[in-house]
Amino acid sequence: MDVDVEAVADELYGLAPERFTEVRNEQAARARKAGQAGAAKAIAALRRPTRAAYASNLLVRRRPEEVAAFLELGEALRRAQRSLDGGRLKALSHQRHVVVAALARTARQLAEGEGRPVGEGVVHEVEQTLHAALADSEAAAQWSGGRLSTGLEPPVGFTGLPETAPVRPPRERPAKQKQEQQRTEPEPEPSREPEPKPSREVEPKPSREVEQRRARAERARAEAEAAELRAAERVLAEADERVAELERQLREARTARTGARRARAAAADRARDGDRAP
Repeated sequence: MDVDVEAVADELYGLAPERFTEVRNEQAARARKAGQAGAAKAIAALRRPTRAAYASNLLVRRRPEEVAAFLELGEALRRAQRSLDGGRLKALSHQRHVVVAALARTARQLAEGEGRPVGEGVVHEVEQTLHAALADSEAAAQWSGGRLSTGLEPPVGFTGLPETAPVRPPRERPAKQKQEQQRTEPEPEPSREPEPKPSREVEPKPSREVEQRRARAERARAEAEAAELRAAERVLAEADERVAELERQLREARTARTGARRARAAAADRARDGDRAP
């Protein structure tokens, strides 16, 4: 039976980093023994994940709903960059940082829950990976696959603002219209009496049609921008709700942990008192 390299990769990147190399080598040896040199080579080339990559993969695998919402947020933000002005994008950028920080904390908690605590440096790398997933669709696809071997880096200078402002066509082109009109007007012959100058007034019907088309294009553009803005705001509102829920769950978990520690300490005190009793 053929070795499924994709299935092996999924299994390996779900393991703790310290187990990765041993299991990878076993799977590569199994593929070689089965006579599948290509599969063995592909498996042997898989890289052990860093701690940040492990935490990022753990987040993707354990929190699919949050990941789906985050991917939707990234898509909405990338669409919004094509139409929103700098001030609005800065406001959206603040919301983005809130969501990224919340998901990075979740990744840290998941790693701690697996008995593999991570430091602030690793959390920062996870945040950078999340920023990269928001900024670029290819990075989003890599991250959401849950098979990172190392953290991702956002584009240099990424702030949530578009790299180049969208270029809008000019609203009016009087110079071009005049040039076209002049090319169609006959030049007066010098030997003849000057002819009456033709009227410079543009025929009303073509002018109205041009203005109507321009107005329709502007309305369509404004409606598209408004739709993108509403989509981005809706996704951000949902993300805010999820952030609040995650923070509530974190507070409850901390309260429960504190209560459990106090209960254990009280039980230990009672046991020591019992031992000292005559």
